[in-house]
Amino acid sequence: MNLNDLTLARAHEGLAGKEFSSEDLTRACLDRIRETDEEFGAFLVVDEKGALEAARSADKKIHQGEASSPLLGVPVALKDAILVQGLACTAGSRILENYAAAYDATVTRKLRESGAVILGKTNMDEFAMGSSTENSAFHPTKNPRNPKYVPGGSSGGSAAAVAADQCIFSLGSDTGGSIRQPASLCGVVGLKPTYGSVSRYGLIAMSSSLDVIGPFAKTVEDARLVFSAISGKDPMDGTTIETPNSQLPAINLKNVRIGIPKEYFVDGMDLVTEKLVREAIKKLESLGATIVDVSLPHASYALAVYYVLMPAEVSANLSRFDGIRYGASLYRESPSSPLSEIYTKTRSRGFGEEAKRRIMLGAYALSAGYRDAYYGKAQTVRALIKEDFDRVWSKVDCLATPTSPSVAWRFGERVEDPLSMYLADIFTISANLAGIPAMSLPCGQDGGLPVGLQLMGPAGGEAMLFGVGETFEAVAREK
Repeated sequence: MNLNDLTLARAHEGLAGKEFSSEDLTRACLDRIRETDEEFGAFLVVDEKGALEAARSADKKIHQGEASSPLLGVPVALKDAILVQGLACTAGSRILENYAAAYDATVTRKLRESGAVILGKTNMDEFAMGSSTENSAFHPTKNPRNPKYVPGGSSGGSAAAVAADQCIFSLGSDTGGSIRQPASLCGVVGLKPTYGSVSRYGLIAMSSSLDVIGPFAKTVEDARLVFSAISGKDPMDGTTIETPNSQLPAINLKNVRIGIPKEYFVDGMDLVTEKLVREAIKKLESLGATIVDVSLPHASYALAVYYVLMPAEVSANLSRFDGIRYGASLYRESPSSPLSEIYTKTRSRGFGEEAKRRIMLGAYALSAGYRDAYYGKAQTVRALIKEDFDRVWSKVDCLATPTSPSVAWRFGERVEDPLSMYLADIFTISANLAGIPAMSLPCGQDGGLPVGLQLMGPAGGEAMLFGVGETFEAVAREK
């Protein structure tokens, strides 16, 4: 048995039963990282010393009979936009390459309190801007299912680390699909929780009204365990909410109505992907679920709305990275230079092309004479998208759609065409705009490349997603 291959639930069982130690489990993951990460490039920072110290501390607690937390002694990796005190936190950007976190993010603190072992920080598209992890300033991450293909993004490193069994679970962030889309492309489970259910304190912001932290895991059960540990109200984040109990008993699908929105099966999507997702929906129906055709009439505007609102928030959030207040001493000009010149040259050198593109788009959308025409209208349509979802919950309990319109693509295929890259998130963006939970889980393969099924539910409806997902997953595993 390779310990690093274990699920979170099985690892907890083995640790609590003293079949192996946390140090054994942690060393297995560290060995796997050493053996494979030169090829996959999932990690930016590996904290071997800190991880082993945390593992030994967990073993002491287990020896003393304190193994109540399912995360105790279990190795985790964090996206490099989430602060871990003392470790570098670059958000995949050169402008922060010398920045070390001064404090823990709330989710980091909760992981530590649960006894999880933090292995290190994973690669990502710069400031979470991308769908392939090719926009990282440091190196691309490769898909462990086939290294010739991208892992998705922007949390590609976190998805790849779980898919490659380099860690037992990981955390990423999702602004328009950045957890679910790489989960789909790498063949793992990825959850975007309800907006506000997980604290964003200590997450380097991209788009503050859309960003959510969530888990990557090997099973739906594991995702549920992690969500339970990291969710909840936080005084350090005024947008957080109390979260309902996600530990509900098994769901009988005969009592579940699953909606299939027609707008999510569109011309141009990969035919094999559509076939596998429709087969997954038929499997849910065979398990007793009632399938209901529904419509989300404003869903077709989601991509356009997102690419007005998100860049607008990006232009505001990234204004703080000027080479003076945060790291990037390599990009500072002489202190005797005019301040405007320091800012201009630092930001020109420190930001990558995609970050610059979105900053400029956002600044334009917020500029005098254009704010009402672009930003104001986008906010109006965002409200209509949310209203579509609010209406559909009176008819169904959750929705089932494709996660991505295609499987992973080869490196370089879409780099020169930003629009084709943006379209990779066409089925995931609306959940962020509406603030609802959504989860991707594997539902098949096309030529060895995974396909993901997306489940979406009403705000606070994670328990329904877990219940439907676990039922589907159990049947798929038997097959």
